[in-house]
Amino acid sequence: MPIPHPAPDDLQWQTRLLRAGHAPAFEGGHAVNPPLVRASTVLFDNVAQQREMRARRGGERLFTYGARGTPTTFALEDAVSELEGGYRTRLFPTGLAAIGMSLLAYLKPGDHVLMSDSVYEPARHLAHSFLAPYGIRCTFFNADGSDAESLMEPATRLVYAEAPGSLVYEMCDLPRLAEMAHARGALLAADNTWGSGCQYRPLALGADISIMAATKYLSGHADVMMGTVCTTQAAWQPLAERSDAFGMTVSPDDAWLVMRGLRTLSARLQMHERHALRVAGWLQARPEVATVFCPALPDDPGHALWLRDCSGTNGLLSFELRREFDVPAAERLIDGLSLFGLGASWGGFESLATLADMTRARSVTDWRARGPVIRLHIGLESPDDLMDDLDRAFGSLRC
Repeated sequence: MPIPHPAPDDLQWQTRLLRAGHAPAFEGGHAVNPPLVRASTVLFDNVAQQREMRARRGGERLFTYGARGTPTTFALEDAVSELEGGYRTRLFPTGLAAIGMSLLAYLKPGDHVLMSDSVYEPARHLAHSFLAPYGIRCTFFNADGSDAESLMEPATRLVYAEAPGSLVYEMCDLPRLAEMAHARGALLAADNTWGSGCQYRPLALGADISIMAATKYLSGHADVMMGTVCTTQAAWQPLAERSDAFGMTVSPDDAWLVMRGLRTLSARLQMHERHALRVAGWLQARPEVATVFCPALPDDPGHALWLRDCSGTNGLLSFELRREFDVPAAERLIDGLSLFGLGASWGGFESLATLADMTRARSVTDWRARGPVIRLHIGLESPDDLMDDLDRAFGSLRC
């Protein structure tokens, strides 16, 4: 027999205050965007329902506790899965957290991982500072993937690539890497932050795991930190189990912000691309510049792969100064910029510049004989204004 509950009018005002407004009734339509749902505790109707939900949540996505996600984070997971063309997605506090959890999910002591020489530098640090002490060996292969097959071992369980590569945007043949990894029972993970799911789709090219820093283009406003990992169905369970075990979650407020940014992702990227290609062409004509790094340029070594595998470029490009200019000269150039912010991130609406230490960021390719490299993120400002700003800053090289 059901236990009678007190009517609202029988409760004291302090109690009524806490119970009011949980499910406001309204008539009408629905909001364009999903509502922002903040929750730690999730309530159930009875013990049987709570027990059932907890029993099912290992294999299903259910609203059972804030650390397991809320309707707001679920909505963003679905949007990223749609964008990446994958089975399911998990959200992480940062892009680096997404990388770290992916390594933890698929590797154990005694395993070997092949990692591209072009990976995001903190991923390289993770390999040295965390994987190695725990008995997980890492070998770096050439950024273009040319020597990867020769470095495969019986213990290789994961091949980790980034294409286009960090800082100087090397392309690799991802379908070939996938075929190589799968033939030996290994998985292929790809950092897809550059491609953002719009211009590059690693899962469609054969990868099992696609990782993005939603901090960058998905957010687009330089005001939120987040990482995403989207996988195939076959690769999903290890990631889900390890993420739950570590209590990995994100703020619903941050998820809502990324969802808002995602709505304009395609339009923003097209504008970033137009502006960046204008600046890249202008830089190629500068006498101070030895090389402009951007796979969308016809003379880039990875251009043919970019044409085959990508559907566009973004606001990122880097350039190498000629050898007569040293690092202090490159620093003067950056300090002479007024429209470019000096910052290490990218993907927002603003233009940024930073010095890239390629001798530290690469271990397979030797950069010691080359000139200093400056990375630019070309934002949504007028490219004419940006080129004028760069022109003034180049004047500092002649001081």
